[in-house]
Order: sequence, then C-alpha cells, then structure tokens
Amino acid sequence: MTAASPLLAVRGLARRYGTQTVFAGVDLRADPGEFIAIVGDSGVGKSTLLNCLAGLDTWDAGQILHAGIDLGTLDDRQRALWRRAHVGFVFQAFHVLPHLTVAQNVALPLMLLGRADDARVRQMLAAVGLHGLGERLPQQLSGGQLQRVAIARALVHRPPLLLADEPTGNLDPQAAARILDLLIGQTREHGAAMLLVTHSALAAARAGRRLRLTAQGLHEAD
Repeated sequence: MTAASPLLAVRGLARRYGTQTVFAGVDLRADPGEFIAIVGDSGVGKSTLLNCLAGLDTWDAGQILHAGIDLGTLDDRQRALWRRAHVGFVFQAFHVLPHLTVAQNVALPLMLLGRADDARVRQMLAAVGLHGLGERLPQQLSGGQLQRVAIARALVHRPPLLLADEPTGNLDPQAAARILDLLIGQTREHGAAMLLVTHSALAAARAGRRLRLTAQGLHEAD
C-alpha cells in the first residue's frame, strides 16, 4: 500500500436476499485517519454493509480491498485471522460474552493476538468510563455500560479499521459525546479509518464525511 492508497476500497458492492436487492453499486474509499458516517433509512442495509466490510457477511457482486488485500479471495479462516488483527467492530447487539468478566471481555482481542496487556485493558476501561468495574459480569451492567464494554473491546488492540454500528445508541448525550471523542481520537492517534453507522444527527455531524446508503449505492448526504 502506497501513501496515496486507501486503507479500504469498495467497488461496485451488491448484496441481495433471494430476488430482493438490499443495495447495489456501492463504491467507497476510506483513508487512514478518516471518519465517515453512514446514514440512511431503517432497513436499507447499513448494518449489512458493515458486516460485509468486516468479512462477516457475503456479498453478491463487487470487491472489498483492505490495504490491497482482496477479502473476496480469502476463505473463512483467513477472513477470521484478518479480522482479528485489523478490525475493531462495535456491534449494535454488543455480543459481550456473559461468562467472562468485563475486563476479560475487553482483553479478548489482545488474548487472541497473543498480546495480553492488563494495563491497556485498564486504560480502555477508564477511557470509556468503566473504571473499577472490570471484575463485574455483563449481567451486572446496564445497557449503556455494556455498549461501552463493546467499544473498549473494539479499540483495545488499536485496529487500523474501526466499524461501529450505532455505537452511541444506548448512551446519554454526555456519555455519547465522550465516546465519540474517544473514537475520533483513535482515528487520529493511530491513523485508523472509522466507518460509523448512525441515526444520530449529532454523531453524524462529527464525521469528516457523511454518506447516505440507498438501494442504488452510497451518496454524499445533505
């Protein structure tokens, strides 16, 4: 990847369910340090698009390149290994493991990479406002706290690609602003590219670019 190359390049991406087209003709470029918000009507396929960009879902046409790597050429195991090293994903449904403590959930990406770092885990818990809660189990937390666990887990291994699906949806305005500051700081400090799906006008307004997803592709948002 040269200095002028994008971190993420998407060309002509399409996803269909049976005969129904979810979206088609999606083109996207994301550069290191860039924060892009993706908006659109409910049900248009924003979460599906993020899942495709993470290699979690399949697509029916087009190409996804990450740092020159064509995700379409990777098998499931190769995609999982790529995702483990390069992607931080904040799921709308959290996907926090109930049998692990908060700290263990946050530490999971580092453990999978063989880079255990208790100090980094404590740092991330403090950064998302969960200092002192590392030994609690997920069922002892509120929805907003679980969302912050998911965000800390996505950021702890400093991934170059951040994909966030409504990361502030369960947070009050003050907590949401703090989390957005943290996410934006990650993109700037580590040169990560962040794509954020959101219905929040305040969250979208913080992005460098705002794109609207329709069945016909991605377009500059008003």
